[in-house]
Amino acid sequence: MLKFEQVSIGYRNNQVLDNITVEFPEGKITSLIGPNGCGKTTLLQALNGSCRVTSGKIWVNDSDLFSLSPKERARQIAFLPQVRTTIPALPVRVLVEHGRFPYMGFSRKQSLKDTEKVHQAMEYANVLQYADEQVDKLSGGIRQRVFFAMILAQDSDYIILDEPTTFLDIRGQRDFLKLIGGLKEQGKTVVMVLHDIHQAMEVSDHIILMKDRQIIAQGAPEECIENGMVERAFDVNCLRFKKGEKEYYFFE
Repeated sequence: MLKFEQVSIGYRNNQVLDNITVEFPEGKITSLIGPNGCGKTTLLQALNGSCRVTSGKIWVNDSDLFSLSPKERARQIAFLPQVRTTIPALPVRVLVEHGRFPYMGFSRKQSLKDTEKVHQAMEYANVLQYADEQVDKLSGGIRQRVFFAMILAQDSDYIILDEPTTFLDIRGQRDFLKLIGGLKEQGKTVVMVLHDIHQAMEVSDHIILMKDRQIIAQGAPEECIENGMVERAFDVNCLRFKKGEKEYYFFE
C-alpha cells in the first residue's frame, strides 16, 4: 500500500499542495496527468525528500514513510526524477550498481545477489552493451534507460517515474512504455507523471487527474474520458476512434 493521507507539501515557505489524500492501486500502473503547474511533480517529490511534507502522513506497506531509515525507504520506493542537474562521469555498470546500495553493508561489497540484480536490470533496460561506457558521454535517450536500470536494480516494490519519456524519440517512448508495462507483470506498483494524455490512457490502469493543485478526478482511463474531466482539466475536446480492437484519443 502506498497512500497519502491529508498531506500538505511545500518548498521552503511556499505551500504548493494542501490536504491531499490519495491511494495508489497496488500492482497497477497509475499515471498523474494535468496542466503544467498543477502539482504533479511536487506530489511525487514528497516521496524522495525533494520537497517538504508539512502535515499529514504518507504510508508505505502500513509504515509511516518518514519513520523509516533512508535505506529502508530506498528498499520500498525507487524514484526516477525528470531532470538531473549533474550527470556522473562513471561507467554504466558502476552507476547501475548504485541501485544496490540500500542492501549493502558499510564496506559496500557486492554479494552474488547484488551482481545478479545489476545484470538483470541492465538486461531488462537494454543497456548491457553500454556497460563499460561513460554515462556522461551517452545520448539522452540511452542515458535515461541507464538511470532506469539503476532504479530497477533497487528491486523496490514501488517505482516512481517523473516524465520518464522526456528524452526519448517516438520509438524510444514506445519501447520504454513497454518496459513499464512489463514491471506490472512482475508485481511492481508503478506511479508516474506523463504529459502525453494518449500515452497515459494507453498504458495506465488508473488515472489521477490534477488541476489547480488539487486532485479533481481519478479512475480507470476510460472513466476519466467518458465523464469529461480530462476535457475540462485541459480545456480541450477529445476525439476518439477505433482501429480493430484498439482505441485512440486525439485532443484539440
